[in-house]
Amino acid sequence: MQPPKTDYQIQAMRDGGKILAQLLADLRGQVKPGVSGIFLDRWVEHQIKKRGAVVAYKTPEINFPGAICISVNDEVVHGVPNKKFLEVGDVVSFDLVITYKGMSVDSAFTMVVGEKPTGVKKHLLRATERALYAGIDQVKAGIHVGDISARVEEVLTREKCGIVRDLAGHGIGEAVHMEPDIPNFGMKGRGAVVQAGDTICIEPMVTLGNDAVGQDDDGWTFRTKDGSLSAHMEHTVLVTNDGCEILTRSE
Repeated sequence: MQPPKTDYQIQAMRDGGKILAQLLADLRGQVKPGVSGIFLDRWVEHQIKKRGAVVAYKTPEINFPGAICISVNDEVVHGVPNKKFLEVGDVVSFDLVITYKGMSVDSAFTMVVGEKPTGVKKHLLRATERALYAGIDQVKAGIHVGDISARVEEVLTREKCGIVRDLAGHGIGEAVHMEPDIPNFGMKGRGAVVQAGDTICIEPMVTLGNDAVGQDDDGWTFRTKDGSLSAHMEHTVLVTNDGCEILTRSE
């Protein structure tokens, strides 16, 4: 169970969510062929500080070697920014947490570099987005985590995509990772019950192959074992009595 949040904490997450959403929207304009992960990471860190927030990945809780996770092609999540240049057609996921007034918010998106998604890449991105919002649509006070997980799994199974099972969504607020875990597969009516005022991250991690992933020697980067492309999309949501509020959406 998450501890009850004050009105101040909830408003801090609303405000932080808007900052994060706008920052990620602006980041899209920086992503182009020939740009390196290191350049984007430095740009993001500058923007976080400029907007009055804290680089959550560099705090003792996470201690990640960057301000943002940048995962390319077969990298699923937690990709460490590096000097490699992005190329036309790369499928790139950006996952970012910021802390604002002591409260954390988390969001992720996936895009194709330098061109409109087509073919299997378009299918991957659309399926991941559909699964994300299908999971969000289940959220309201009193449901089980399994109700969210089952709906995400249902969409991705229908779309014939791989569902990463070794990683999951999570609660968030005073810390980046809190209870409950929110897998992208499961059974309705199972798992923890969410209550009004809880804040959770729903984040499908999806492949065009099977669900097997491994971790690189850097101790962070997860990638598909079969080399298939992967996508990752995420929002932080506030649970309400009759639904939820997406905190990391700009509109």
